[in-house]
Amino acid sequence: MPSESRAKPRKCPLCGKPRDEAYKPFCSRGCRDRDLNRWFDEDYRVPAEQAPDGTMETDRYD
Repeated sequence: MPSESRAKPRKCPLCGKPRDEAYKPFCSRGCRDRDLNRWFDEDYRVPAEQAPDGTMETDRYD
């Protein structure tokens, strides 16, 4: 198991700067808030094939 002194410093997933333990895993409050806004705006969603009425074929109980 690698010691912490030899481990690579982790970087912010948004901008790549070294992360700050107070805002882990981000480097600052700004990056943390930007990520939260992306969640609120539904930028992190998985595309799905849906019928025009919003239901899925597998949702039917015929």
